[in-house]
Amino acid sequence: MQYPKIVFEDDDILVLDKPSGWITNSASTTSSQPVVQDWVRKNHQSELTNNVECRDGIVHRLDKETSGILLVARTKMAFEELQRQFKERLVQKTYIALVHGKILLNGGMIDSPVSRLPWRRDRFGVMPGGREAVTLYKVIKRLKKEESEFTLVELSPKTGRTHQIRIHLKHIGHPIVGDSFYAGRKTARNDRVWCPRLFLHAGSISFLHPQTKVKVDFKTDIPEELRETLDKLSQVA
Repeated sequence: MQYPKIVFEDDDILVLDKPSGWITNSASTTSSQPVVQDWVRKNHQSELTNNVECRDGIVHRLDKETSGILLVARTKMAFEELQRQFKERLVQKTYIALVHGKILLNGGMIDSPVSRLPWRRDRFGVMPGGREAVTLYKVIKRLKKEESEFTLVELSPKTGRTHQIRIHLKHIGHPIVGDSFYAGRKTARNDRVWCPRLFLHAGSISFLHPQTKVKVDFKTDIPEELRETLDKLSQVA
């Protein structure tokens, strides 16, 4: 099993690289699955250890199958300050995703409200009257596998809605490879023959350090299993 890796740590914060397959927060339904919050509690004691309200310091979350940068506070002050920055949209995050189809524009903005689906409470979608959701995207490269086209994109969410990136990419007709929720079951099943998981990675984050107020940036490379997936594709113009 892969474990979270420490990208950076000091007295105030812990920056982790979360592997795919790990749930971010503890819950009554996660007893048999690896959970980052449990791992932090056991391995990185701080004044927030066993603080349920502060989730042992975990400031935000990543979906179970999404890998990448996750921010953990080690003091109450840091937790509250980082939450404030998220709320005021001062935290900048970028993600890398491989999506179905050829995105024609080299970049753009998806501005479509998101909410829980009334007929399927465990799913979210673009809904009139939903909460504001904005995602910027930039094409990294266009790829091909046999007759199928794909696009590798960098995404910068300006809001933090549940499943926002996955929903927005589906909404513009380019669902993420391996997304069993939003690409459709048959498509996701076919994807997973050659891509072992959801192809979504939280690659970078920048924010003001809660103690020094100096801007800090952290990056992680896409994991090996996603690099191997890209090796199965060829680049096109």
